[in-house]
Amino acid sequence: MERLQKVIAHAGIASRRKAEQLILQGKVKVNGKVVTELGVKVGPQDKVEVDGIPVEREEPVYYLLYKPRGVISSVKDDKGRKVVTDFFKDVDKRIYPIGRLDYDTSGILLLTNDGDFANLLMHPRYEIEKVYIAKVKGIPTREQLKQLEKGIMLEDGMTAPAKVKMLSINKQKQTAIIEIRIHEGRNRQVRRMFEAIGCKVMKLKRERYAFLDLKGLNPGDYRELTPHEVKQLRALALSGGGK
Repeated sequence: MERLQKVIAHAGIASRRKAEQLILQGKVKVNGKVVTELGVKVGPQDKVEVDGIPVEREEPVYYLLYKPRGVISSVKDDKGRKVVTDFFKDVDKRIYPIGRLDYDTSGILLLTNDGDFANLLMHPRYEIEKVYIAKVKGIPTREQLKQLEKGIMLEDGMTAPAKVKMLSINKQKQTAIIEIRIHEGRNRQVRRMFEAIGCKVMKLKRERYAFLDLKGLNPGDYRELTPHEVKQLRALALSGGGK
């Protein structure tokens, strides 16, 4: 037996919070009867409807994709560009990405049909650590790297402290490869942080997401998360992202 709002969230209809609102508004029926209380639990045999439409209950699935560059983090694109779900032709469930990676950024992206799980990982309060490798034009000074570590003022506010490590430099080409660890997930955040210290990002890859990495995968490959990994991610988010 599961809580009604969780079943609705798992079906991909709405987040758990939105599902709770739908229940309170009297828009949800269980076995033909309107339910307006949040504590109701339902089993596999119960018939659930939202706004008169039957809820198709899917088993929750969780995937890790090595997103290549030049792919949109969405389920469709009005310009006809390649999207991340194009790599899941053999998956018959309605999955969608948890958060996003920029079009030009490669690396780890998680996908699921579990709205509750997705919202948990994306909630600003529970931000998970993400590790990026950036190739930048220009060699930042030690002081500039310290600015990234302390926080950078962007147009949407100050960034949280980051962990930064210089991996290599090419004095001839005036480029550097830098590892940066952040907990936030703002739009194009890593690129904007480097631009703020005068370094343009030439290439960007998300190498780690919490304890997950890209081991054994090539760009465009994906694998299913193990039940233990899903459990670990939930626990990590609820503990404050491991910070």
